[in-house]
Amino acid sequence: MPSRRAFLASSTAGLAVSAAATGLAGCVPAALARRAAPTFGDPGQRVLLKGGVVLTMDPRLGDFEKADVLIEGTKIAAVGPNLAADAPIIDASDMIVMPGFVDTHRHIWQGQLRNILPNGQLDPDYFRDIGTSARNAYRPEDVYVGDLLSAWGAINAGITTLLDWSHISNSPEHSDAAVQGLRDAGIRAVYGYGTGAAGPSNQYPNDIRRLRRQYFSSPDQLLTLALATAFDPKHWEAAREVGAPITLHANGTGLLIPLAKLMGQDVTYIHCCNLNAEEWKLIADSGGRLSLASPIEMEMGHGIPPIQQALDHKIPWSLSNDVETEIPSDFFTQMRTNFFLQRMQIFARERAKEPNVPPLLTVKDVVHVATIGGARANWLDKRTGSLTPGKGADVILLAANAINVMPLNHAYGAIVLGMDTSNVDTVFVGGRVKKWKGELAGVDLGQLRTRAEQSRDYVITQAKWPRTVLGGYLPGH
Repeated sequence: MPSRRAFLASSTAGLAVSAAATGLAGCVPAALARRAAPTFGDPGQRVLLKGGVVLTMDPRLGDFEKADVLIEGTKIAAVGPNLAADAPIIDASDMIVMPGFVDTHRHIWQGQLRNILPNGQLDPDYFRDIGTSARNAYRPEDVYVGDLLSAWGAINAGITTLLDWSHISNSPEHSDAAVQGLRDAGIRAVYGYGTGAAGPSNQYPNDIRRLRRQYFSSPDQLLTLALATAFDPKHWEAAREVGAPITLHANGTGLLIPLAKLMGQDVTYIHCCNLNAEEWKLIADSGGRLSLASPIEMEMGHGIPPIQQALDHKIPWSLSNDVETEIPSDFFTQMRTNFFLQRMQIFARERAKEPNVPPLLTVKDVVHVATIGGARANWLDKRTGSLTPGKGADVILLAANAINVMPLNHAYGAIVLGMDTSNVDTVFVGGRVKKWKGELAGVDLGQLRTRAEQSRDYVITQAKWPRTVLGGYLPGH
C-alpha cells in the first residue's frame, strides 16, 4: 500500500488543475464565458461585481435593487450603489448577488455513493449498508475521492461553506485524506473529526490533538476544526481541550439531560426530531444551535423536522443535506422543503381553530437561515454568511434572467420557489472563482468522474452488494 504522503500527492496531481489567468482590465468579455475563469483572490487583487440585485443578509446594510460588491484579495471590501474602484468589472446585471449557502452537516465521504440507497430507511438500511458495510470497506483514497466529489458538488450548487461530519476516521490516514479532499476542492469547511458510527460506541478521539497541530494551527484559513461526536462527556472534554466546537446527532429522547452541565454555545445539535421539553429548554438556555436536515428526516424516518420548536424556543437554526445516498446536494431543495413544511403545519393549526398560532415563515426568513443562519451554526458568522465588508468573499451570482425565473418579480421568492442549481452562474470562495458562467473552475471533471467510479466499484465489491442495470446498486438486498 502506498504511503499516506505518496497517496495524497498523487491524488492531488491527478485531480486538481489551475484556472487560467486572464489579466482582465475593465469588463469581463462575454467570450470568456466558456473558455477560462478569471483568477482573483491574491493579496491586493480587486474585482468589482457591478449592477446586480444585492442581498447582503446584514440588517445594517440591507438589500439593494441595484448595487455593487467590491472584493479585495480574500475579503469583501465594500457594498453599495455606484461604487468606484480601480478594479476589473464583472457585469452582474440580471444577477442576484448574495453570500453563498452554508451547509451545517453533511457526511461528504459518501460522495461516490450518491443516490445508492434511494428507498432506504435510517434503521436498518442506512445503519447497516452505509454506516457499517460501506464504512468498513473505505480506504483512505476512497475518503479523499468522496470528500473531493461532494465538496465540488456543493460548490456547483452555490454552497460555499459546509461542515464535513466525518465519521470515517478509521485511521489517521483516513482523517488526513478527508482534510486533503477539502483542501483540494478549495471550499470553506469545518472538518468535523469523528470516529466510528454516530452513536455512543465512538472510540475516544485521540487523534484530534494531532489534527489541530498539523492542519488547524492557523485561525485564518478556509478549513476549521470541530469534533463530530455523541454523548460521551470525555469526547466533549477533548474537544474543548483543543478549542474545537462540538457537533452531534441528537435525535433520541432524554439523551441530552445527563450532559446538561456541559452544554454551551459551542455545540450544534443535529435533527432533534424527538427531544422532550426539558431538552429544548436546555439547548435554548445554553445558547446552542440547531442543524436540521428536513428532507432526510422525513424520507428516512427520523421524525417530523422540528422547525417550529426551534422558532418557538428562539434557537438559531440552520439547514443541512446530511447524506447524498438519498437526497440531492443543493440548498434550493432544502429551502423549499422547510418553507412548505412550516407553513403546512401552521395552516393545519389555524384550521383546527388553535389560538395564538405562530407566524408563517417567509421566503426571506428561509434564505437567511440558509446563509447567515448556517454560518452561526458552523461558528463562522464572523467570517462568512453575509456580504459584510471585512468578511470572507464567499459570494454567489444567481442568474435571474433564466427561463425558470424570468421576469424577476421578487428576488427572495425566485431563490426559494423558482431556482435550482442551474441558476448558480458564478461562485467565489475566499475571493477565488470556483464556478464561472455555469461551469466549475479548477477541476478536471473527467478525471474526477473516473476516480469516483473506480472508488465506488471497489466499495461495492468489498461490501458484496449486488448490481442491477435499472435499480442501481441494491445494498442489503
